[in-house]
Amino acid sequence: MAEQSTRRGSTLAQGYYLRTEPVVMPQIEVETTRATIGCVIPAYNEGETIGAVLDSLLGQTVVPDVVHVVVNNTTDHTVEVASHFAGPHLREINGRVHETEVFVHDIGENPDKKVGALNYGFEMVRGMDYFLGVDGDTTAEPDAVEHLLEEIESDRRIGGISAIYSIDDTDLTSWTSKFLIAGQRQQFATFNMQNLLRGRQMAVLGGQFSIFRMTSLYEVTVDNHQGTPWVRDSEIEDSLLSLQIRSAGYLTKISATARANVGGMPTFAALDAQQVKWNAGAIDLMWPGQRGDTKGQPFHPNLRLRWFEMMSMVLNMYTRLTFVSLVICSLLISAWVFNPLWLVPPLISTALNLRVARSMTDRGPRDTLFALLWLPSEAYIWTRMGHFVRAWTKFAFTSENDNWAAQARAESGQGKSAFLAPFGAALVLIATMVIVFLQLPEGVQPQFLYVNWTVLAIVTILQSAWLFLKCVRRYRGFKV
Repeated sequence: MAEQSTRRGSTLAQGYYLRTEPVVMPQIEVETTRATIGCVIPAYNEGETIGAVLDSLLGQTVVPDVVHVVVNNTTDHTVEVASHFAGPHLREINGRVHETEVFVHDIGENPDKKVGALNYGFEMVRGMDYFLGVDGDTTAEPDAVEHLLEEIESDRRIGGISAIYSIDDTDLTSWTSKFLIAGQRQQFATFNMQNLLRGRQMAVLGGQFSIFRMTSLYEVTVDNHQGTPWVRDSEIEDSLLSLQIRSAGYLTKISATARANVGGMPTFAALDAQQVKWNAGAIDLMWPGQRGDTKGQPFHPNLRLRWFEMMSMVLNMYTRLTFVSLVICSLLISAWVFNPLWLVPPLISTALNLRVARSMTDRGPRDTLFALLWLPSEAYIWTRMGHFVRAWTKFAFTSENDNWAAQARAESGQGKSAFLAPFGAALVLIATMVIVFLQLPEGVQPQFLYVNWTVLAIVTILQSAWLFLKCVRRYRGFKV
């Protein structure tokens, strides 16, 4: 595995940093007392974003002591852009100088992809107190590293802390990208608030912008007989590592103040590939023996929220598909009677979405309209239902998929229209139910409708009651 390290002002062959003129340093105190932070940025085809990411890190109120950009499998100009930042950097803050140095490593073709890049970077920062993982498309607020460091140092039980994630929704051109990014922002906000209200317990320390205690990473490798902290036994390597850190006796937390913007998915194909990978990875962790030698741990504390999300999605699918089917069946025999009570669930859902939108620190008009109009958020739920079905279908009928490669293809515009398959299946399911209904004797059809409408009403009432409780729950001052 070939490596090429670059530094500004140096010859690549020798790797020395050469000064061509004398430098006079100001008489100011150099920061030497705080804990050390090693930052690793795994980068794959991040030429359009890596510059902003490095600018964000070098502009922090607390800068990492060293930044390693580990470029892997790239086919664009990521190395060239990142190399402009290579070398030492000094930043004066409140009369003190913070020093950091940026290294760029092009490790070429790497079969372990992001996992391989993270482990490569981990070897580069051994001896540091903390490991800061940053994705190649994630920018943070200027005080994000400072807040993460303060929080993780406040409690030695904490093994890692994740920032609060959102997505930058500026510079969007198409209506499709605006709709999808608004949906993802609401999804992130809901997930973040759930974790903040659960004692700030974070089931997944997202690799987008999280800080880890190095001792916790060392213990994970020992406890699980691994050579490295990250392994490819799961396609959501951050979820597996978070689970292992929690099993080692550490806490995994979400920050109350550190914020970062991650890269969003502006197309249906890219979003489908990402969400299918996330769902399939969660299934791998919950179900024994699906990938590598990782044992399934369905009752692990870090997976409880995953189970709840999946059960909620099953209920969402049942209520929506059944409602559409029963409406069609009722209309076919002229038995449809509109009941205004069916407007209550959408109203409660809209109120909850509006409350989540109001909790966003960077809320814009598009976030409010997305929640208020109901139809966009409802359409996004149907989209997520498709991701859910695709992930479980892959689990049921295939042993293993390279969902990383599928996501990369989709993000580059090469994705197929596989994301449409679940909607075709939904149409088939609804049509099947209608056909079966039409085959019933005329005397049985009303009874069939009565029983199914009654069951659907009970389920919907319970689901709506749960949403109402979430709607009136105190947020205790938390903002996402």
